Amino acid sequence: MAVGRSSIDSILIKATGMSDKELGSLFATPVSSGETIGQLMRDEIFNSADQAVGKLASLIGIEFVKEIPWGEISGDMVRDIPINYAKNYEVLPYKEESGELKVFVSNPLSFHVLDDIRAIFSKTVSPVMTTSPKIQEAINKVYEKSTSGLDGFDEVDGEEYDLEDPVIDLLEAGDDDAPVIKLVNSLLFRAVKEKASDIHIEPFEKDMMVRFRIDGVLFDIFRPPKKLQNAITSRIKVMANLNIAEKRLPQDGRIPLKLAGKDIDVRLSTVPTAFGERIVMRLQDRSNVILDLDQLGFSKPSLVQIDEVMKKTYGILLVTGPTGSGKSTTLYSCLSKINTIDRNIVTVENPVEQRIHGIGQIQTNEKIGLTFSSALRAILRQDPNVVMIGEIRDLETAEIAINASLTGHLVLSTIHTNDSPGVFPRLIDMGCEPFLIATSLVGVIAQRLVRVLCPHCKVPYTPTELELKTLELDPSRIKGANIHKPVGCNECAQKGYAGRTLIQEFLEMDDNLRSLIMKRADGSQIKKAAEANGMVTFRDHGIQKVLDGITSIEEVLTNTQVDA
Repeated sequence: MAVGRSSIDSILIKATGMSDKELGSLFATPVSSGETIGQLMRDEIFNSADQAVGKLASLIGIEFVKEIPWGEISGDMVRDIPINYAKNYEVLPYKEESGELKVFVSNPLSFHVLDDIRAIFSKTVSPVMTTSPKIQEAINKVYEKSTSGLDGFDEVDGEEYDLEDPVIDLLEAGDDDAPVIKLVNSLLFRAVKEKASDIHIEPFEKDMMVRFRIDGVLFDIFRPPKKLQNAITSRIKVMANLNIAEKRLPQDGRIPLKLAGKDIDVRLSTVPTAFGERIVMRLQDRSNVILDLDQLGFSKPSLVQIDEVMKKTYGILLVTGPTGSGKSTTLYSCLSKINTIDRNIVTVENPVEQRIHGIGQIQTNEKIGLTFSSALRAILRQDPNVVMIGEIRDLETAEIAINASLTGHLVLSTIHTNDSPGVFPRLIDMGCEPFLIATSLVGVIAQRLVRVLCPHCKVPYTPTELELKTLELDPSRIKGANIHKPVGCNECAQKGYAGRTLIQEFLEMDDNLRSLIMKRADGSQIKKAAEANGMVTFRDHGIQKVLDGITSIEEVLTNTQVDA
């Protein structure tokens, strides 16, 4: 919406932090044409605050930057400037260029602030104007980057840390907390802020590495000194109520966190390695809203098929895919879709990742004998219409699921295979009878996640002949298509991608497939029959998302393959 003459004053005050008096003084300043800055500003109509501030900056002869390249600002630039000062006065040193120190400011009249920066750095200061929201965001990111590092940790002995009770609310951490407690809290805070799904803490012979998995890709975050290894490991194990004295056996735990009003569930796994305990933490935001199926990325034909399956009163629907491919999210979306007052839905999970009102959710506990199979036997006496099993991992669980489906229950579950046709050989290998599999299964969803191109920096792209050949894509299909490639910007932290979507294949059972399963056919035969029945493969669905400009060719080639 355009910014009119009457609102230009309030827009600039909000975007620059100037007072009414400062803006009035600036607007009264004449320019070379004889008109005042205020007359020139009010004579124009702007489409955004950025345009208005950019015009003001040009009139007063100051450089304007719409997007701050915060990734290029080193921690040394802000080391001597308290974050409260930077945020209150909206000032951020950038870099030295041609003997001058460039400094981002929102208020061009904050001369006393520029004087302070000049005194701190002992350099000539050149202000660069930007908007108030942009500089506040950049300040947060630059200071977080500098404080989540390891400045000052090299001089501290790792054995002296006080490993007290865990700080469940990370925002309650104070200045008096031990350095390792602050480091671990900062690590968790940063992981949540950057939307990491996993934190890897890996020890090596002379150092250790911390990596985040963001949108399915691991990124090196920092390398703490080796002397901190025991203290960091012990602190995390204390937070998860694990035995810190036991370093020879794998352990699993859970850390419930509260951060900025969000409930974060951290699932922790430790394993002993040659150089110490290796820790992987999986982060789950419990406050996430369960999405509708059409928001996950399913194709329209698959949505229709899934909808038909969910209307059935009995049978098994399996979701398959690698770890972290969104299987649980899909199952929760399916359950949410059919969660009505006339249906009794019971789940058996490990752990319960999302709580759904109106559904009975049971969390297994193998320490007391509450396994998937024992819980399933019990809930079949609870008069359920729909049963969801977290994962089919052994013959006993598979047989109970099959029997439940044959006795009038709709069963939803997950299983680990490479693709949808691979489910049948996997179940047979577990020991399930082929005729029972053929009778009970009504559909299989296989899915994987691909990264979504950043909408702020993706650029149109014409594929090469080699890429078209590798994708087995007819050149005629790219005419009029919306193909893009990643670039990288501040919005996506220079990754070129922001978020993920799924690619899937839905295998719907028919008489031909049942016949092949009864004959113990292998996965390739079942796949050919399924494709003949209209199944869209991973590669085909991925290609369609490339043509729609959602993901890149590299992502599809990386996450899919064509069987020989």
